[in-house]
Amino acid sequence: MKFSSNGLAILSLLGSTAAFTPSSVIAPRQSSSSSKLFVQMEAAPAKALPKIEQLKIASNYLRDPLNDQLATEEIGISKDAYQILKYHGSYQQNNRETKGPKDYQFMLRLKQPAGELPPDLYRLLDDLSAKHGQGDLRATTRQCFQMHGILKGDLKTVISSIMNIGSSTVGACGDVSRNVMTTPAPFVSPEYKYAREYSKVFAQLFRPMSSAFSEIWLDGEKAATVETWAKEVAHHNVDEKMLYDSGRGIILNDATEPIYGDQYLPRKFKIGVTVPGDNSLDIYTNDIGVVVITNDAGELEGFNVMVGGGMGRLHNKESTFARAADHMGFVPKEHIWEVMKSIVAAQRDHGNRDVRANARMKYLVHTLGIEKFTKLVESYCGVEIQPWRQMAEWKYNDWMGWWEQGDGKLFYGQHIDNGRVKDEGDFRLKSALRVLVDKYNLHSILSPTQSIIFRDIDPKEKEGIEQVLREHGIKPIEEVDPNARLSMACPALPLCGLAQTEAERIMPSYIERMRALLNKMNLDDEEILMRMTGCPNGCARPYMAELAFVGDGAKSYQVWLGGSPVLTRTAYPFVSKMDTDKLEETVEPILAMFIQQRQEFEAFGDFCHRVGADAIDAYSQSYTLGSVKA
Repeated sequence: MKFSSNGLAILSLLGSTAAFTPSSVIAPRQSSSSSKLFVQMEAAPAKALPKIEQLKIASNYLRDPLNDQLATEEIGISKDAYQILKYHGSYQQNNRETKGPKDYQFMLRLKQPAGELPPDLYRLLDDLSAKHGQGDLRATTRQCFQMHGILKGDLKTVISSIMNIGSSTVGACGDVSRNVMTTPAPFVSPEYKYAREYSKVFAQLFRPMSSAFSEIWLDGEKAATVETWAKEVAHHNVDEKMLYDSGRGIILNDATEPIYGDQYLPRKFKIGVTVPGDNSLDIYTNDIGVVVITNDAGELEGFNVMVGGGMGRLHNKESTFARAADHMGFVPKEHIWEVMKSIVAAQRDHGNRDVRANARMKYLVHTLGIEKFTKLVESYCGVEIQPWRQMAEWKYNDWMGWWEQGDGKLFYGQHIDNGRVKDEGDFRLKSALRVLVDKYNLHSILSPTQSIIFRDIDPKEKEGIEQVLREHGIKPIEEVDPNARLSMACPALPLCGLAQTEAERIMPSYIERMRALLNKMNLDDEEILMRMTGCPNGCARPYMAELAFVGDGAKSYQVWLGGSPVLTRTAYPFVSKMDTDKLEETVEPILAMFIQQRQEFEAFGDFCHRVGADAIDAYSQSYTLGSVKA
């Protein structure tokens, strides 16, 4: 395997090739710089490219074989075309509960940097979901909407409509930078404004540049309007900064994808931006977490940067694991562009392309350690990363209910159970949201916890908004169980091909059962951050929760404990297989021990973290059900 000139840096910072073996499947990278120095690593002989890497190269920058497959009369597309379709924002699915031939349909996910949703876009999505989808929308855990049930023949209509209104699905999936998240609170203070602004900046900086998207979905024409976020950050001259070549190996000799190249990244890549103290977005679960740092006058000084977070893992495979990001350090504002590009380039060139299960950047950071990874980044950007700036302690808030923005306007957070925007009986959330958008022309923001926030509300409109919600059967936030507000679940069955069991459809009953158990034990006021997924991939970020249920078989879950209530550390596995009928007898002993041994004001997750799995297991073994109450 060959490296560009910065390969010297990684060899010297590691001391020997035995300390770390970068992926041997990356084709030699040709930098556009004048430097032609390469280093041959004898310890990493060339191997055949894995099929997924061959497919990306052969796709002609995300065109083939998708273009041909879309033109067939079949209701689905081939496996290879499906892999390429992901970069266009869509997953092929089928209803796993329907017998007979597979009824292929497509899920489409939007790209919404900072979670922002203009009223015209919401109206369009509402209409498209009714006409071309399954009639509902789903808010994801990365602040964007996805739509299910689209037929292959309707994909072009739906995607082109979204592109022509100033939005996109490009890069919502695939081995590229995904939707860039931020705190959803629309406060008008300088630091919050910077967080929103730089979320859009990074989304634009790391967008795929291939013209395949407009060729396939718009017949080669330009979209009717430029993407909303691109217009908002145009003054940053993002493309100029993207293409700036320092000669240190960041920019590739690739006219189409100067940052990604024709193999794109080893795996998906996630970025989050927030302000000191506000961890409403699970900042530690991102490949890169960025924290805005301002001076006392509210002027931007730079950013604290963390790296190496990620949730995905596999059952019974200890080489895969969830990981909270490490603090890398402080970056002055004038250097943030090159440092961000350098982190992505480090993952592009040194991430593990041999083993896809270990391809996320968290494994590179884990293998190197944060100090050596930082040195690797510095070898690309030529900038020394400064020490992490001290800042306010993290807090978690879902920003639901009514808040003052700081400019005389209000914002309102509407809780949505597991992100599903639907009409069902007297509960008519989808209709309510459409009425609010049509009547008040409200701009909204999707939250990292699958809910929605309406911003810029005239205080005079508060009563009318509450009346619309009441008329459509929507509970006021005061009547929503706090544990439901804290919870999240992935879609899982019946459409997700990876799901091993239920999540979204069963989570409400788990919340109800947990509430009954808490009440029985006189823990009525206890709030526990709970999450559930139907498989170990971690889409609902379960490994950060105080109490999590991770599907490992039909009607069976792993139980994880000890995440932080402010989302700063990962949990640990406690029970390997819990039958869904055994929820109460599994959790009651833990709550009993919590009652008897908790410290003053100690949260459930902090208690489980402090005492550990062995102590809880020993207590549980000797516990008699029903014997302890607060």
